[in-house]
Amino acid sequence: MTDLARGWPAPAKINLFLHVVGRRADGYHLLQTVFRFLDFTDTIRCEPRGDGRILLATPLPGVPPESDLVMRAAQALRAATGTTAGVSLHVTKRLPMGGGLGGGSSDAATTLMALNRLWRTGLDTLALQRIGLALGADVPIFIHGRTAFAEGVGERFTDLTLPAAWYLVLVPDVAVPTLEIFRSAGLRRDTETIAAADWRPGFGHNDLEPVACELYPEVARHLEWLRQHGDARMSGSGACCFVEFAQESAAKTALAALPADMRGFVAAGMDRHPLLLI
Repeated sequence: MTDLARGWPAPAKINLFLHVVGRRADGYHLLQTVFRFLDFTDTIRCEPRGDGRILLATPLPGVPPESDLVMRAAQALRAATGTTAGVSLHVTKRLPMGGGLGGGSSDAATTLMALNRLWRTGLDTLALQRIGLALGADVPIFIHGRTAFAEGVGERFTDLTLPAAWYLVLVPDVAVPTLEIFRSAGLRRDTETIAAADWRPGFGHNDLEPVACELYPEVARHLEWLRQHGDARMSGSGACCFVEFAQESAAKTALAALPADMRGFVAAGMDRHPLLLI
């Protein structure tokens, strides 16, 4: 059971595969992917305010508060519901920025879900997902809250149940801008689509990976090291990379052998967002 007095969890996600299958007229890329959550989280603490203000108590270095997804999520919920409630938002960061683990999107989704409860604004999951999609393509999956095959720009879901697994996740010391990867002329955008029912663990690849590896050699180096342990893949647009293990002990043994100039962590896969279990 999550102790909400300490904060609301915002878990990492990984993409078990990620194919770019087309592009819309408005420039958005059409994707197919499988999202899985990890039990490795940021934490959002929400302190009610009586003056009606929304404040970010823990701004990120170099990120103006008005651009922070946590602030934007709170303001978007206020705009959608007309509430006048206030809040101070405290974010404890563990998920790397520019890492492909969905940290900013997860923080935004948890902020929406937490404030929807605390402010008693009464929006259902689909309404929160619509608000979230305007903030970022990955926000809706965290609100949906289940392991899923995703399509469209990443907002149409088919739920999946996967075997227990542990993941060794490596965190290269680079931040990969998502827009840079998607704007690359070298990005493949015509991978053949599959039906959700045809997906199986181990299928596919990450179409963004070759572009990220070319632009950021550290991503390629981390993937090369991971491949001695199995089918290593990059998550999202990078930079983080992962490999799956059936046993936690094997994942921790691999982590212990990590070169001194690399860093990473071991996390279990989760089929449900922790806030769905409360």
